[in-house]
Amino acid sequence: MRTQILVIDDEESYCEILKYGLEKEGYEVETADSAESALGMDLSVFQLIIVDIMMERLSGFDFAKRVRNNPKTEFIPIIFCSALNSEDDTVMGLNIGADDYITKPFTIAEVIARVRAVLRRTHRAHDHALRGPREPDITFRTLRLDRNNKSCYIDGKNIDLTPREFNMLHFFMTHPERIHSREEIMNEVFGVAVSNRAVDTNITRLRNKLGPYRDNIQTRLGFGYGFKSDI
Repeated sequence: MRTQILVIDDEESYCEILKYGLEKEGYEVETADSAESALGMDLSVFQLIIVDIMMERLSGFDFAKRVRNNPKTEFIPIIFCSALNSEDDTVMGLNIGADDYITKPFTIAEVIARVRAVLRRTHRAHDHALRGPREPDITFRTLRLDRNNKSCYIDGKNIDLTPREFNMLHFFMTHPERIHSREEIMNEVFGVAVSNRAVDTNITRLRNKLGPYRDNIQTRLGFGYGFKSDI
């Protein structure tokens, strides 16, 4: 079965360009001219969504938030494709939970390379989840990561983490007692090159959700971040 991709853009020309280029690579592509019409579709059938940001009524950012807040679609990879090219826009998109961010104008070769990279990471994670028995939880005092259900708990209470926040905490807790550079965190958690600010912003958001364990994520100025147990 071919990989199904949904392209959402209110400019018909971009939908046509992406559909033509991706279908030449063997993907099955559907298009939608607004976030509202896309939400009326069965999104769970798609293995990837490419969405513009600046659209009338419902923006790509708002669309992505709805996808991430729906248990049936929360793990579908999302690529933003937008003329917004400031660092703030990129950081916001990644913080919402996008897997990549492409700025317009683009070449179809760039889009195809990004799509392949995102799908490769997604397939690796899916294959890993299907192998063998359930993975044991990761625990530290009353902080628990359920690696099978991608959930985080403190004192038995569920903590609402985005996929990227969960992956960042998972990386720290499985590689504790050392400081990791921003470049290492980018490679292990983001999978794409992002700004240092994107890493810093995600660290801040994660700390704010960890309550009594916020200080266990330590900063070493000029070096990076790490998870320390002796706090």
